[in-house]
Amino acid sequence: MAVNVTQLQEYLSGLDYPVSKEDLIRQAQENGAGTAVIQLLRSLPADQFGSPTQIGESLSELA
Repeated sequence: MAVNVTQLQEYLSGLDYPVSKEDLIRQAQENGAGTAVIQLLRSLPADQFGSPTQIGESLSELA
């Protein structure tokens, strides 16, 4: 299952930046993200994110 960017943004809503990868995962879980989203977040190469743009850049490195 591919992860939809819009859904990912919804799962990460409510975050205050900067944020750690663990905080991303926790927020996504609290917002109902499934296993595919959690696995994707765990695979991100960075451990800190200063903005949603940095998350997107990190996601593009996985492609």
